[in-house]
Amino acid sequence: MDAVHREGGPLITDALSYIFNGDNWSGPQGIGAFAAQQMLLTVTSLVIAAVIGLPVALWLGHQGRFGFLAVNISNVGRAIPVFAVLIVLSVGPVGADEFGPYGRAGMATLIALVLFALPPIITNAYVGIREVDRDILEASRGMGMAEWQIFRNIELPLAMPVVLTGIRLALVQVWATATIAALVAGPGLGRIITRGFDNSRTYEVFAGAVLTAAGALILEGLAVLAERRLDPMRAARQTA
Repeated sequence: MDAVHREGGPLITDALSYIFNGDNWSGPQGIGAFAAQQMLLTVTSLVIAAVIGLPVALWLGHQGRFGFLAVNISNVGRAIPVFAVLIVLSVGPVGADEFGPYGRAGMATLIALVLFALPPIITNAYVGIREVDRDILEASRGMGMAEWQIFRNIELPLAMPVVLTGIRLALVQVWATATIAALVAGPGLGRIITRGFDNSRTYEVFAGAVLTAAGALILEGLAVLAERRLDPMRAARQTA
């Protein structure tokens, strides 16, 4: 259900009226449903990327191997146009069929977003482990600690702030990028933007962009709070 557009009214005023109209939040085509769809895409993509990327990056960081690959993969990830990947996947091997709660072209959208989330996760995890003071590690080995003990008790806690930063960056980036799902008739807040374009309602396009940006800011704030709670070294400093 759409807010009434006042002819000649200011764009920002009309967009805010659309956003704060409770009727526009209800129903399967409402803001609430689209926001929930976008959150589902974001969280699922982030979890898959973390499950794939973190173990590999942390292990490579501990071993000190293939550093050029882990660091430069971030640049490669930025160079790949996510929209192009989505189009290729949706018309190619994956297709644009419905994929459960992820909607039309859901599988293609998830794959594209996972590929987009991997670079910051992998790069930060690897760099975080490699930046741990080598003297501390050598002292730990001199005390007879096994490699898995060094990784669990020394490297991982010290690297955790950098690792969590990578996850936070991926979270915000994926949330913002998930709007492209609407370009292949997928779910999410991008549907508000494409619907506004289709119906020549500029205020609705602007409202969709504002909602996406506001969601990114909220997720950024929540992620920062989560980082502070999950950082073991911060907790140790506070209790010291």
